[in-house]
Amino acid sequence: MAQTTMVNFRIDEDVKKDMEEVCSRMGLTMTAALNIFINKVTMERRIPFEITADPDPFYSESNIRYLEKKMSDYKAGRLKLSEHDLSED
Repeated sequence: MAQTTMVNFRIDEDVKKDMEEVCSRMGLTMTAALNIFINKVTMERRIPFEITADPDPFYSESNIRYLEKKMSDYKAGRLKLSEHDLSED
């Protein structure tokens, strides 16, 4: 068996308690759960789940659809733009 080492890090006390409870329900210790996570990361060379942040509203799906519709209308001649329409106020 490989030699083990101690790793210390800080975590919110309430989060730790919740994590320990969840792990216990799964029949795991928090150490075992973290070892599973660490092994998966090292084997796959990636975080094994999606990590996201709130997207910039400009790039939201609804705004992209709106912009694509406006561009389509413009290209089809259904939308006329003036210099005033393109300038910032």
